[in-house]
Amino acid sequence: QGQLVESGGGLVQAGGSLRLSCAASGRSISTYAMGWFRQAPGKEREFVATISQDPGNTYYADSVEGRFTISRDNAKNLVYLQMNSLKPEDTAIYYCAASAKYSVLLDSYNFWGQGARVTVSS
Repeated sequence: QGQLVESGGGLVQAGGSLRLSCAASGRSISTYAMGWFRQAPGKEREFVATISQDPGNTYYADSVEGRFTISRDNAKNLVYLQMNSLKPEDTAIYYCAASAKYSVLLDSYNFWGQGARVTVSS
């Protein structure tokens, strides 16, 4: 069965940037819509961004629109989340996920990574 593995998390000051990567193994991501979700301490997991199968349409949560960019490299089986102008409220564990359909709904995603922790200090 395939795996999704996130990397690139860490500690950054407010206003800084990080790039998360999601590496897929055992399955090609080209047939999946890919999404990023996050879960802050004491909160439910929430949608952050998604990118469709070809042609790679994107959609973002209002809270990250204009600051985060999702992208994919199907040849390398990688998905990215570039996060700029980070705020303390972006602190969370970020999860990569795959879905057969382009969706913002958590329940639409069948395959999940283990998560990458992002901490933004003020």
